[in-house]
Amino acid sequence: MFKGPADTKPETAMSELVPEARPKPVVPMKPVGINSNLLGYIGIDTIIEQMRKKTMKTGFDFNIMVVGQSGLGKSTLVNTLFKSQVSRKSSGWNREEKIPKTVEIKAIGHVIEEGGVKMKLTVIDTPGFGDQINNENCWEPIEKYINEQYEKFLKEEVNIARKKRIPDTRVHCCLYFISPTGHSLRPLDLEFMKHLSKVVNIIPVIAKADTMTLEEKTEFKQRQESMPFAVVGSDKEYQVNGKRVLGRKTPWGVIEVENLNHCEFALLRDFVIRTHLQDLKEVTHNIHYETYRAKRLNDNGGLPPVTVETEENHESNL
Repeated sequence: MFKGPADTKPETAMSELVPEARPKPVVPMKPVGINSNLLGYIGIDTIIEQMRKKTMKTGFDFNIMVVGQSGLGKSTLVNTLFKSQVSRKSSGWNREEKIPKTVEIKAIGHVIEEGGVKMKLTVIDTPGFGDQINNENCWEPIEKYINEQYEKFLKEEVNIARKKRIPDTRVHCCLYFISPTGHSLRPLDLEFMKHLSKVVNIIPVIAKADTMTLEEKTEFKQRQESMPFAVVGSDKEYQVNGKRVLGRKTPWGVIEVENLNHCEFALLRDFVIRTHLQDLKEVTHNIHYETYRAKRLNDNGGLPPVTVETEENHESNL
């Protein structure tokens, strides 16, 4: 039988057209839960108690900055938050006191203990902010201060013989006080939050919200993308319905600080202290500080230089 050219093609050529079988990729096995098969108690859940004991022994740092014009009750609100005299001053503005010509940064530290847990609280005040006729770039000293604290932490962190516990002066939270005008945010408010939100956690609050009507507060909040807390601060107690409450006395009655029908102070306190305090610290470290750290090391092409003063400090620590 006659075979054409196509029929005489070598068998090896035909085999080349068949793709070779490739081995399937190895899929990692999913971890199998064995809780139901444990033969006895291990104790891994005690890590929570271990962490609690460590926190009670060492305590923790929390640094809060207050920014706003004079006379908005910044000191009073901070005292109300922590129920103690922790601010730079608790009284109102004194007529004899001169308004600073430039923004000053003043930090005061306190140790607050509750339930066996110690918190080293630092309140950073910024007198002079927004009090001038020309407030152009008045946020720059505040941004500089915040970055300086990142720089201090970075220099301690990169040292070979660094401290076991690096002092943390980084600003974990900034309470920004908005004037209760009932209108929209001022250009200064927008400029401040635009620049500073890149380096610090900002919580906007409408100060002395009792001077605004309910309609004004609702309308003000609807204009803003970020919802500021409308708060009232007071470190004075009054008798209301047979119990002592923090409040502000007016001709129409007592405005109770912790009554949600009167203001949102309780929501602010819960957010800053009871539910998101650790989150504020972690965002500061993992986002704001890491952003500064990466940029700083990239600009320098390596680690920041160790100064003679730093070396002397290390020797004294050793």
